[in-house]
Amino acid sequence: MSALELWNEIHLELLAAALASIKLALGALTIGLVLGLFLALARLSGKGWLWRATGIYIEIFRGTPALMQLFIIYFGLAAIGITFSSLQAAIIGLGLNASAYLSEVFRAGIQAVPKGQTEAALAIGMTRTQVMVWIVLPQAVRVMLAPAGNIAISLLKDTSVASLIAAPDLMLRAQDLSSQYFQPLEIYLIVGAMYFVLCFPLSLLVRAVEPDR
Repeated sequence: MSALELWNEIHLELLAAALASIKLALGALTIGLVLGLFLALARLSGKGWLWRATGIYIEIFRGTPALMQLFIIYFGLAAIGITFSSLQAAIIGLGLNASAYLSEVFRAGIQAVPKGQTEAALAIGMTRTQVMVWIVLPQAVRVMLAPAGNIAISLLKDTSVASLIAAPDLMLRAQDLSSQYFQPLEIYLIVGAMYFVLCFPLSLLVRAVEPDR
């Protein structure tokens, strides 16, 4: 079967699987953004115990493979009675992993805002929360957009590892179809092209929002 004939046979299944990968990535990114911001603020709080605890979390998740983290959440926790579906485990695991990287992006972005602006806002009676929401974060966002976008792109590609815990995604479907049609080269090349089509426009968007452009 030619590559074109193969595509005509399997494209609907691959497109559905690609949509599942996008949903998985969005779920993980949501966890990563929310938890990452909390971790960044905790690191900037100046409280010793909180600073150390979040630092340990960040180093553990940045210093160990994402696949190992997925295995611990999906297989390891099941051994002590905490069970998740493969999709839930993938979203949680990739989200926790992304949060460790995003927290450093957020922290750097917040620290890039001159401290004098915070001091001036506090001097006129604003609370620290108001300063963060209305003064610091709006300015930090532009600094954070490009690196956060790169992490989002990596996260979309990293959804492929979720296939190893049988999470429904594009790579898992590719494995199934490869076994069914016995044309692994063609199928994996098609899937690689699909990942490129998903990620390349995001890469262009990231370049467009880089501060020096």
